[in-house]
Amino acid sequence: MVLEDSSSSDDDVPLGRLQSRSRPRPDAAVSSSSASASANANGGSNGGGKRARPRPNYRDDDDEGDDSDFGPPAKKTKKQKIKRESNGSARNGAARAKVKSEGGGPSAKKAKVKKEGAKKKPTKAKVKTENGKKEPAAKKGGLKQLDKSERISHAMQAYLWWNAPDPPQGCQWVKMEHAGVSFPEPYEPHGVKMLYDGEEVTLGPLQEEAATFFAAMDPEGMHLGNPKTAPIFIKNFMADFRAILGKNHVIKDFKKCDFGPIRRHLEEQKLVRKAITDAERKSNKDAKNAGMFRFGYAKVDGHLEKVGNYNRSALVAPPPRKSGWIQLKATIEVLVAAAATFLMEPPGAFRGRGEHPKAGKLKQRVAPEQVMINVSECAPVPRCGVPGHSWGELRHDPTVQWLCQWTENINSQNKYMQLAAQSSFKGKSDRSKYNKAAKLCGNIDKIRADYKKNLRAKSHEVRQLATAMWVIDRLALRVGGEKDTDEEADTVGCCSLRVEHLKFDPNNEGEDNKEIELEFLGKDSMLFKQTIDFGSSLYTENNGMGEQVYENFKKFCKKKKPTDDVFSDLTPTILNTQLKSIMDGLTAKVFRTYNASKTLQDELLKTEKTAGWRGLTAAEMVVEYNNANREVAILCNHQRSVSKAQEATLDSLGTKLQKLKDQKKELKKILKRLTEKQDKKIPLKKDPADMIAKANKALEKAKNMKEKAKTKEEKIAATEADEKAKVLKKAVAEAKFNEMHLWATTPNKDQVIKRISMWNDKIKKMEMNIKHKDDNKEVSLGTSKLNYMDPRISVAFCKRNEVPIEKIFSKTMRDKFNWAMAVPPDWQFNEEIGKQG
Repeated sequence: MVLEDSSSSDDDVPLGRLQSRSRPRPDAAVSSSSASASANANGGSNGGGKRARPRPNYRDDDDEGDDSDFGPPAKKTKKQKIKRESNGSARNGAARAKVKSEGGGPSAKKAKVKKEGAKKKPTKAKVKTENGKKEPAAKKGGLKQLDKSERISHAMQAYLWWNAPDPPQGCQWVKMEHAGVSFPEPYEPHGVKMLYDGEEVTLGPLQEEAATFFAAMDPEGMHLGNPKTAPIFIKNFMADFRAILGKNHVIKDFKKCDFGPIRRHLEEQKLVRKAITDAERKSNKDAKNAGMFRFGYAKVDGHLEKVGNYNRSALVAPPPRKSGWIQLKATIEVLVAAAATFLMEPPGAFRGRGEHPKAGKLKQRVAPEQVMINVSECAPVPRCGVPGHSWGELRHDPTVQWLCQWTENINSQNKYMQLAAQSSFKGKSDRSKYNKAAKLCGNIDKIRADYKKNLRAKSHEVRQLATAMWVIDRLALRVGGEKDTDEEADTVGCCSLRVEHLKFDPNNEGEDNKEIELEFLGKDSMLFKQTIDFGSSLYTENNGMGEQVYENFKKFCKKKKPTDDVFSDLTPTILNTQLKSIMDGLTAKVFRTYNASKTLQDELLKTEKTAGWRGLTAAEMVVEYNNANREVAILCNHQRSVSKAQEATLDSLGTKLQKLKDQKKELKKILKRLTEKQDKKIPLKKDPADMIAKANKALEKAKNMKEKAKTKEEKIAATEADEKAKVLKKAVAEAKFNEMHLWATTPNKDQVIKRISMWNDKIKKMEMNIKHKDDNKEVSLGTSKLNYMDPRISVAFCKRNEVPIEKIFSKTMRDKFNWAMAVPPDWQFNEEIGKQG
């Protein structure tokens, strides 16, 4: 048996000598199982009053040789032995012993104890600690050892903001403390010269940095590889680049510029960074964690909150190699562009989205003097991390949520450092948003009746307002507004629709056709292109008024130029004022949130009522959930571009699926041969030992090259060797996959039948996976989940159908929506939820 100290589940307790059962000690180490047995013996859950066998007690003492308090020592027997094993961290450097007995008689209850100072044999279970002492290794299957970040994460999850008291009215917090904002490292010139008209050009540090920003761009990428965006990008870059170069500089014409040498240098640096050793990788990770612990958390009203993002380029150690951080900055820029809130942006070439008129302009380095810090009056002012600089302004404003603020130079917009998406601030905002959308459940009939009545109004302005309301409600368009296309991309919403964005009867069907093709750039320059059949039952049943809306659009576009506005008498201000007059706080986004949540709930409930639903597996239920999610994403026009990686993944999965089908055919042939007793013709699995050994040898060689590499050339060679080793490793995996349906020895018929059944399941699962990926490759399901669909609908769905929430929400989403996890299985998105505020 293994004896544990009931007073501590984490410490290892050394065993003393066996104590007589007639002399129990109050400080004896007793296992939890012993305690329960004792309770049962005293009228516990055993019921019959049967007395449990008493457990031996052990003394918790460091001095194993002192027997003065224990009476005569136990007799040693040859049949007994002591094994050391661990149950966690050791206390006082001693390990717990595991006593094994081979007999069931009384003699088996005494343990053999080694004399103090006796020679101990090393065991595999022991490891050497820093001070040279041997301690037991962690027991397999024991408790997971959490690192610091995981412990902090668990601590933050213990704070339930929805049960905490609210701050004073109008305030977001009472006390707030943080470490400020980190800054990217200063530029280190690499000295590689660009060419102009075939000649090398010497550049200063700022000039070289700007040239490197352009060289880091992919020539075949979405900005320089797109014939529409490339001219804009190049024009804006050259304007800012020439401003840095000065009037009298030799560089004047972009066509004579050759950034190839710098681009090749950056490619070499990527290969050099790939040659990183395990020790360097650990060092970088430790440095990154140190920065995260400093800048990644804030203390708000006595509890920890995670900050939205932090600048990793300033946290990587050792100091960056020449220009080695440039490509890293480009990666950070992509991450920063995708984040809602972030810390300090590094300088670089502005990319924007779509055909942004300012793409290619150079983002300047932000100095601490441009940054405003917001903390509570009682909190210490965070130290500025840039020597010789100080913060621009210090504020103590509890009415706002941001921690830091600065102004960027491209669009002169204010940027903010805020708390992360899983923070209490964002959680309160999300819950309020979804409750407000649920409030619309009780008002939607009144709102729809009002605008339907006005679709036939005599007043041109009233009719346009009613039509716009119908479009926002049924087509989930944003309000839109006028934009300066010299400053922003030409994105369009409802109020800014132009005649050129509508195409009547796109398929030339004539007669009573009620179709309009809408095509324009929506938010983030994502293309909205849908053909709406206003005469279909979707828009006409239950007095949907789809045909009247079609007639209104024809009237609004009549005798207008392609560049004229469709809603010429309507402005965003008029529309928003009308929405707020109907319901307090009503906006187009509330409509989108309501429609997204209601659509998801209705689609799920409809699916759950279908025949055979209860017979579906959890994986099949997840597919149905994703189908409902896709309907919402299409409604809200949440699209994404198909990347090369997605296409490669689909091709790879298609190849694997075909291979599984071929293997299934071969298994059927094997079964037929076994039935006909043609055992000699059955193919057997080849031993891949030689291939595995070759791949492992190549990996080990590459690892040794990385460890020994000192120069740039040696590191590049080590990276190339590592890539070749990975190719060999991939070949081993492919060889195993190609023969995984075979056996090393001749199988019997039952084995083959069982494997054919397994292959049917594999094929079905992979077909489902391919269909899911293909259906959703151009649709962004995550945007709807994160911003528009009430998470409580998804949680209730999972609870009703016993689907693991991990299959629906990622860990990030589970942390963000922790407030939604306690809803019951029958929870519904309705008017009652809206009353909660």
